[in-house]
Amino acid sequence: MAKRIKEKTVPKVEEKEQPRYDATTIQVLEGIEAVRRRPAMYIGDVSTRGLHHLVYEVVDNSIDEAMSGFCNNIEVIIHEDNSITVIDDGRGIPVDMHKTQKKPAVEVVMTTLHAGGKFDHRVYKVAGGLHGVGVSVVNALSEWLEVEVRRDGKIYHQRYERGKTVTPLRVIGKSDKTGTKVTFKPDREIFGKKIEFSYDILANRLRELAFLNRGLKILLKDERTDKENIFKFEGGIVSFVEYLNKNKNLLHNKVIYFQKEKDQVIVEVALQYNDGYAENIFSFANNINTVEGGTHLSGFKSALTRTINNYCKAKNLLKENDPPLQGEDVREGLTAVISVKLPNPQFEGQTKTKLGNSEISGLVESIVNESLSTFFEENPSIANKIAEKAILASRAREAARKARELTRRKGALETADLPGKLADCSERDPKLCELYIVEGDSAGGSAKQARDRRFQAILPLKGKILNVEKARVDKILSNEEIQMIVSAIGAGIGEDFDISKIRYHKIILMADADVDGSHIRTLLLTFFYRQMRPLIENGHVFIAQPPLYKVKRGKREEYIQTEAEMNELLLDLGSEGLTVVSNTKEKKEFSQTQFRNLLDILVELERYENMLKKKGIDFLKYLSLQDKKKGLPLYYLRENGKEIYFYDDEELSRYTQEEEIEEIEGGRGLDIIELFETKEIEELIKRLEKMGLSIKDYYSKEREKPLFKIKDEKKEVNIHSLKELLEYVKKNAKEGLVIQRYKGLGEMNPQQLWETTMDAEKRTLIQVTLEDAVEADEIFTVLMGDQVEPRRKFIEEHAHEIRYLDI
Repeated sequence: MAKRIKEKTVPKVEEKEQPRYDATTIQVLEGIEAVRRRPAMYIGDVSTRGLHHLVYEVVDNSIDEAMSGFCNNIEVIIHEDNSITVIDDGRGIPVDMHKTQKKPAVEVVMTTLHAGGKFDHRVYKVAGGLHGVGVSVVNALSEWLEVEVRRDGKIYHQRYERGKTVTPLRVIGKSDKTGTKVTFKPDREIFGKKIEFSYDILANRLRELAFLNRGLKILLKDERTDKENIFKFEGGIVSFVEYLNKNKNLLHNKVIYFQKEKDQVIVEVALQYNDGYAENIFSFANNINTVEGGTHLSGFKSALTRTINNYCKAKNLLKENDPPLQGEDVREGLTAVISVKLPNPQFEGQTKTKLGNSEISGLVESIVNESLSTFFEENPSIANKIAEKAILASRAREAARKARELTRRKGALETADLPGKLADCSERDPKLCELYIVEGDSAGGSAKQARDRRFQAILPLKGKILNVEKARVDKILSNEEIQMIVSAIGAGIGEDFDISKIRYHKIILMADADVDGSHIRTLLLTFFYRQMRPLIENGHVFIAQPPLYKVKRGKREEYIQTEAEMNELLLDLGSEGLTVVSNTKEKKEFSQTQFRNLLDILVELERYENMLKKKGIDFLKYLSLQDKKKGLPLYYLRENGKEIYFYDDEELSRYTQEEEIEEIEGGRGLDIIELFETKEIEELIKRLEKMGLSIKDYYSKEREKPLFKIKDEKKEVNIHSLKELLEYVKKNAKEGLVIQRYKGLGEMNPQQLWETTMDAEKRTLIQVTLEDAVEADEIFTVLMGDQVEPRRKFIEEHAHEIRYLDI
């Protein structure tokens, strides 16, 4: 289907052979009065998921135009006020009068539930927004919505508020283009006061849609941050599989791909194996990500198992006594995308996460069976590699089964016999229970004494658990620490995991705030993501935030969790009771707010000074290079001991070309450093200038006259530079202050641990969420997998984003 869309020329709407798409094709089934009262019935919920679902509903209409061959470009723009615009270059929603409703068709579509052109198949053969509630529900749940239609040489505009029409459909201009532009602001009465769209969640969905609709260009732009991405993939789902596998060791280079149409259903499959142990399958029906699977996925799995078993038997790869390969054997290391497009999809509710059409299972099974068998016959070397991997997986599974039986006999995986190290809670309702997984026996001992025994359970771990990214299930199950975790949670592991059996609804990872603690957290998160993913998907995993510091002044004690918070406290304490006066004719006195804002700027400047110092750059020299027009340098080049600065890409490029510099081994020594910090430093300089100060005053060199006078109850001090001002405030803050830095949880006594990390009234927890499954998979593969080069590249690309590194 995707290939046909790509090759097809976009026809003119007026041509007779094209099905009509006008007011006569819009059918009305019922009104929308109930939507605002019960929004969850239509969009799943009114949390983050439901909020983003609004965008998907509008985008789905544009995608349906693309699937029918009428749309090549879609734009999604997040505005600064968290309103959203979706623009396409499709045919434009019809604007002529609807016969029965006596309104323009676009108004009927926007204000009437179950009104659309998708209920028969004259206009759209297949469509994602089948229920027809999509855009009308978005309208009902928005403070306001504006639609702009380019059609028939004119531009039409209409505005709605909370689902009701507030302006008539008007012609506001002329255009020789076609398409629809919808802008809406979600209603705070429905979604709460803080409406915040996630760029990553939207990027994940739009990336999927671009993969599924070969050649379609989708632009996502965030005006809040100036972030922008263009998604366009000529390879379709083949590109999707290549993207998913890009940092993995491949079993075969060629992606296996086939597409067939049968009984008006288009089945498209792309698959490729890597040498890993996890399966990664994405299934879609009419572009909807069916995260819960459905009949198309079960048909694919059955066919894959049968085809590989048949191949193994035909080639005598399985011995007579060997049991047949199981589904999990043939899916080990598999990355696959299954996409079906069908006229009458039956989804579970409007959120469409599981396909229910019973006839699809057999249809997909027969197509996959036939196509994959043909591929194996034509590519025996690839088929043999896949079969051998599945046979090895089968043997490992058998070893794992024996390990399971052995551990079950010992009681390690049975909830009836919980691990000896687990200090369980007395509460039996899992919704009220918490499990703290604690690094180290000493911290575990303190946690056991500190906890509230009614609902808090403690499981101390000896050390670092196995990196499951590099291990098969038999090795995973034989790991003692993992056995304890599986046993304590009580819901199984891998394919056997059953979310309904979990014994705790909050699983809290508590490790030291250092490098080792971070590594342990990462290993645990990798384990949960790969072997107990529903825990993360359902929001059951949390990270405790133990403090880094205890600060004491007199009788007052305070716990500080981050380096940034510590700086904030020092600035608050250090500036308390101080009066700052500029040493100018006006003798301007800074208000407390102005003084505090100035200190915030100086802290940031000091941070950037230290960052540049690590790159071998003298901050004073760097600041002295500020140009009135060009600003500060963007690049720093070291060439054979010589230092040169450049203000933009063009300057750098011109120099390297003129000097014929090449980055070659044994050639001239060239070291180009990009100064990511420049833009942020320039912003800080602007903020200083708004306060009547100059960056030239950052250092005190060559300044005889003081810059400020600082007074308190006891004394008056002359300050010669901005840097000296910050140092004075920090020194002032530390007078009479006792600062204790905690290097590990074991350093805290039970009372301190309770107060800082375990008391539900005071503690800070970070919930682990899965916003973008594709990106999460990639990050776990890069950071925890075998390949060094992608990991090195990732660290190089993101190193400049680190604000506080605690080593």
